[in-house]
Amino acid sequence: MRQPFLLSSVSRDTAQFDARIIGRSRVLDKGSTIPNHVWAYDFVEDQDVHGHILRMLTVMDEFTREGLAIDVESSTSAERVIGVLVQLMAANGTPAYLRSDNGSEFVAVVVQAWLAQRQIQTLYIDPGCPWQNGKDERFNGTVRDECLNMQLFASVAEARIRLELFRRHYNDDRPHSRLGYQTPSEFKRAWLEAQANQQDSHIST
Repeated sequence: MRQPFLLSSVSRDTAQFDARIIGRSRVLDKGSTIPNHVWAYDFVEDQDVHGHILRMLTVMDEFTREGLAIDVESSTSAERVIGVLVQLMAANGTPAYLRSDNGSEFVAVVVQAWLAQRQIQTLYIDPGCPWQNGKDERFNGTVRDECLNMQLFASVAEARIRLELFRRHYNDDRPHSRLGYQTPSEFKRAWLEAQANQQDSHIST
């Protein structure tokens, strides 16, 4: 089975930020304060040169602004959503919250049950209010403006390759104004180093 696109440079230290919180929440202004605090996901649609539909599931970490996945298929399903999350959580740890719209794949009973078993709270935005998922909307807009609108894909396979290259570029090479013009990867490394130094200073005192 094809593996979804994963964040390739995740360290074991990052995977320890398994910030799960028991319960269920719909507090839309929940702000992310550590890696894996709030992930956001959504679907983006495009087509290849033959007119075949491409449906991309994007997942991003709201704190680090990392694009965790841009998974490309020709169809959507609740099972696909779970499959991508399984792979991401194995590599990155488990988020406390998942923010999304009320799309059928995200509100499906099987997805809600799977998330509840893992004590992951859902943050569903209000219908017709995409700005409530603003960070993921900005990520998706960047994917569209800087990749989808600039490329012609001959197939799903080519779209997977090119979008994965773009995701790595976004994380590793593209400065982000909200991160002090660091890349998401640089921001996360600096944050982890600061946390480690803070812990060392507590131990030394």
